[in-house]
Amino acid sequence: MHIAVAGNIGVGKTTLTNLLAKNFKWEPHFEAVDNNPYLDDFYTDMQRWAFNLQVFFLNSRFGQLKEIQSSGKNTIQDRTIYEDANIFAPNLHAMGLMTSRDFENYDQLFKLMASFVEAPDLLIYLRASVPTLVKQIQARGRDYESSIRIDYLTRLNERYEAWISEYTHGKLLIIDTDDLDFSNNPEDLGFIIDKVNAELNGLF
Repeated sequence: MHIAVAGNIGVGKTTLTNLLAKNFKWEPHFEAVDNNPYLDDFYTDMQRWAFNLQVFFLNSRFGQLKEIQSSGKNTIQDRTIYEDANIFAPNLHAMGLMTSRDFENYDQLFKLMASFVEAPDLLIYLRASVPTLVKQIQARGRDYESSIRIDYLTRLNERYEAWISEYTHGKLLIIDTDDLDFSNNPEDLGFIIDKVNAELNGLF
């Protein structure tokens, strides 16, 4: 079984992935952040490094998916391959930070890779307002995220909402997180676990 957690930067994907993995005894797979050779450069000069960063993420997530699907284990994945292609790359292109030539090349590569992998059995989408995202990004204090612009987060949120409204690859659970603190409040985490259990019971 393959569960995936989706959502904007700073929404709590990694935290929830960890917590659900511990609760359900799933094997977690995380986004390649700490060993990403492009991330610092990207936030310094988005236009120069946008294509390189997106190809790195695409390759990393494709490798994750192949590993997940060949393992036969119950797994939970922090961010999906669909978010790269439906949100981040189109957003960079629309902002003029990725050329049309690079974006078309990237899009063709994604479609080829997507034809070789399966969608998650359950997608958990974490929804949050931009003020919540900003507060949580500031709280975790990653140096390379200190320069993220409000308009960038806003555009991403709009694209996430458009994408999730048309998501048809599998079961979908939407969780509004503005009034939740699942990392510190056991009741809030329990609320999410109950929601996940209800969806999982519907899978079998």
